[in-house]
Amino acid sequence: MAVWSVQEAKNRFSAVVEAARKEAQTVTKHGRPAVVVVEASEYERLKRLEKEKAPSFTELLLAMPTQDDPPPFDGLDFKPREVEF
Repeated sequence: MAVWSVQEAKNRFSAVVEAARKEAQTVTKHGRPAVVVVEASEYERLKRLEKEKAPSFTELLLAMPTQDDPPPFDGLDFKPREVEF
């Protein structure tokens, strides 16, 4: 995967786009990876994969604990301080 600085990517944006059609291109800012430029079809493929793995709203609701389920953690054992008003 090719690496471009932000400045270099700005100056040669057409080259970044052309290179991204072949393989992902990393753009760095202050020497650290900031973004990855990928071909549109690869982006769509990744979005489809993400959507396929994501639980549906119904699955999330059904996964919520009910009153019959044991609590997920023990309560904290402390006494609140007294406050004067």
